[in-house]
Amino acid sequence: MARIGVQSKNVIHDENPLEGFEMLKRAGFTDVDFSLNGYLLNTDLYHNNPNKFFDKSISQLEAYFAPHKSAAEAAGIAVSQMHMPYPVYVPSGTRELNTYLSKEVAPKSIRICNFFGCRYIVVHGFKLVRYLGSEEAEWEQTAKFLDDLAPLAKELGVTICMENLYDGVGGHLVEGPGCDVQKAVERIDFFNEKYGTEVLGFCFDTGHANLVGLDFEAFITKLGSRLKVFHIHDNDGISDLHQIPFTFAKTRENTSSTDWPGFIRGLRNIRFSGVLSFETAPVLTAFPDCMKQDALWFIAQIGKYLAEEADREFELPVEENNSK
Repeated sequence: MARIGVQSKNVIHDENPLEGFEMLKRAGFTDVDFSLNGYLLNTDLYHNNPNKFFDKSISQLEAYFAPHKSAAEAAGIAVSQMHMPYPVYVPSGTRELNTYLSKEVAPKSIRICNFFGCRYIVVHGFKLVRYLGSEEAEWEQTAKFLDDLAPLAKELGVTICMENLYDGVGGHLVEGPGCDVQKAVERIDFFNEKYGTEVLGFCFDTGHANLVGLDFEAFITKLGSRLKVFHIHDNDGISDLHQIPFTFAKTRENTSSTDWPGFIRGLRNIRFSGVLSFETAPVLTAFPDCMKQDALWFIAQIGKYLAEEADREFELPVEENNSK
């Protein structure tokens, strides 16, 4: 059965990481998505005002995160995926900023991922359609960025995972990078054949998929083994809210706004056995702090339900089990 993970954001704190990891363990999680994006905020990047966190050397960064690594090991929580700071390219940013993101932040993030013994790191593709005029031109720029990182990823055994994103046009949310599954499959296969190993994979984001109306089952099924990690969360189909699954309805009869049955069928179709990881950090600030443990437990229970449902179809009948 798939393991269950959640973001470190709003749970793991630098001053006492063990406390947060133990909280995740008590809640029933086996894994964590370590939020590197919490160390370089997107709001600062959009304003051309990055902090100096990634100015540290690799040895300094490893020393900084050593207590987190030790705490995760002590609590029995696997750091199975990470989220690189985003965006990794700011269209309105200075050349200095974008060079810093590509030459310092991105490769150092991959090295931190390796330091934690983590296999997967999620990267946002460039949102450049409106600037370059086509999705193909947009991908060309993203591919150059990935080509710069791929040799390091190959050397360290890290798989970079592209994600399905949305974009905003005229007050409307539209498909962004990674929303064409056929192109995603072709691009992942091209990179992996080029480098002779899995340097590129996919992260399926349920909230983003719901916002732009992707077919969950078809998308997941088409990705197959290229699908490495998840960002699982819910919304009302209008805003990227990152809330608990099953909490939004589109009718008074409580028909879910998100296609969770299709999600489960997709998992069944590809026999997914990795980590079902939740990207629900905002939930933990919505509840009173004294309820954080309970909120985490509830999210973990939903993860267990999804994992059990995904496995259900492939259980052998009792008589077949007995005959072996």
